[in-house]
Amino acid sequence: MSGAGMGDSGVAAGAARRRGTAYPNDLRGEVLAACDAGLGVRAVARRLGVSPSYVVKVRKRRDATGETEARSRLGRPAPRLLAHEALLRGLLEAAPIKTLTALRDTLAAQHGILASKTTIWRALRRLGLRDGG
Repeated sequence: MSGAGMGDSGVAAGAARRRGTAYPNDLRGEVLAACDAGLGVRAVARRLGVSPSYVVKVRKRRDATGETEARSRLGRPAPRLLAHEALLRGLLEAAPIKTLTALRDTLAAQHGILASKTTIWRALRRLGLRDGG
């Protein structure tokens, strides 16, 4: 150990971690090594300053998939109507549709595209067909 209350990863036992961020991969390795050495879930959690559920999840994922590192976070998904922006532009250029409800109904009835009014509004704003307000 690197120091009192510190694991080999340099992470203080019980150290605060920003919510939504992954634990370092070396800490994951320490968790797995301690489990492989025969320590129980609670003992590993206490020793390394993580929750027992984290220990179980890391172990289960390694056993099921062989993965020992954190998965990358992929970020926000692509806009839902991105693939249909040319269609939206064409519909509005051919015959101006006055309301989002009417445009939503046209997309659903004629093209089988289901989207909320908010999603349509965002697509129109991305296309520059509506102001940002």
